[in-house]
Amino acid sequence: MQLYSINPKTKEVKHLTPGEGQVEWVQTSFTKNELLITHNIGNIDRRQVSRLDLSTFELELLSDPQTINWSPFRIENGLAWFQSNWNRPGWPMVQTYGQTKALAAELFPTNFPKNLSKPEPITLKARDGFESYGQLFLPSDYDPNKKYPAVIFLHGGSRRQMLLGFNYGMYYSHTYAAQQYFTSQGYIAFILNYRSGIGYGMDFREEENYGAGGASEVQDVMAAADYLAARSDVDKSKISPWGGSYGGFLTAHVLSQAPEKFNVGVDIHGVHNWNNDIPVFAPWYKPEKFPEMAALAFQSSPMNFVKNWKDPVLLIHGDDDRNVLFSESVELAEVLRKQGVHVEQLIFPDEIHSFLLHRHWVKALEATFNFIDNYSSEK
Repeated sequence: MQLYSINPKTKEVKHLTPGEGQVEWVQTSFTKNELLITHNIGNIDRRQVSRLDLSTFELELLSDPQTINWSPFRIENGLAWFQSNWNRPGWPMVQTYGQTKALAAELFPTNFPKNLSKPEPITLKARDGFESYGQLFLPSDYDPNKKYPAVIFLHGGSRRQMLLGFNYGMYYSHTYAAQQYFTSQGYIAFILNYRSGIGYGMDFREEENYGAGGASEVQDVMAAADYLAARSDVDKSKISPWGGSYGGFLTAHVLSQAPEKFNVGVDIHGVHNWNNDIPVFAPWYKPEKFPEMAALAFQSSPMNFVKNWKDPVLLIHGDDDRNVLFSESVELAEVLRKQGVHVEQLIFPDEIHSFLLHRHWVKALEATFNFIDNYSSEK
């Protein structure tokens, strides 16, 4: 999304936010002739806050381009917004009379970790030539002569973008922190922004054959695994994918399509058969009424490849999930156990898709680390 103005008399159109990137949110202000926008124009892997003057159409950057910023709000004599960084989660900031400071800075936890890893942006090319993006985390005591186990995090959505720091969304702030924890425990961590996500343009977001129309994103996950396996500092026998929702769908896909590339995986409330879950969002969809669409949807599902699955997996799900049917995890677990695959489950009674209770987030992320580490660490 970009912003434009149109003159109602002359029909002249003016592009107000030129440059590569998207305008993600637009907010009005009590200041006359002003819009406050959140975008990644010119800073593709972060978010910036800018002021658009509707009198002059000038765009003024208000935030620090080395940080991630969102939710601007005009206050008396200034502005307030949230800001995060690669080593600090979201925190409210206040800018008055040209000076910016953290609000209630004394409340930030004094025991917050000091040894986080600064992510490095990476560009990948899949076998079909498509370019995707990611972030690489190395341990703080990194030794290039050592071989590390590796983890790949896959976000949900798929209309999401993981950033070079703590995300503006709670779900992905938590999972970013989990990747940092993996790194602190001696892992090389990778976060993948695969095709059909946001932030990198329409061609990236609307790439052909994604999702239930072909699952082309799987190729990007394979490219991430191949990238890690080719690194001299990665133990290629210990590469483990994990993710939630759409990320669980992709985790299940790669474990079923290429078990030889991976060690174990953690699938959190993932879709395993599109024909079961499409009706959750599209009540009009009846597989029996659309046989061609249903056939393609199943071919694009992990269940189509499940007979190849060999790697151990942890399935995590809330049994009151309104986004992805709880039965998706139940059915997959039953099929895999019949095949002799080692399956563990963590079920949260009465919990929904994006867990409501903080203790469930803690349990889910602890279980994710412990499961992967049990198979990856040298003991």
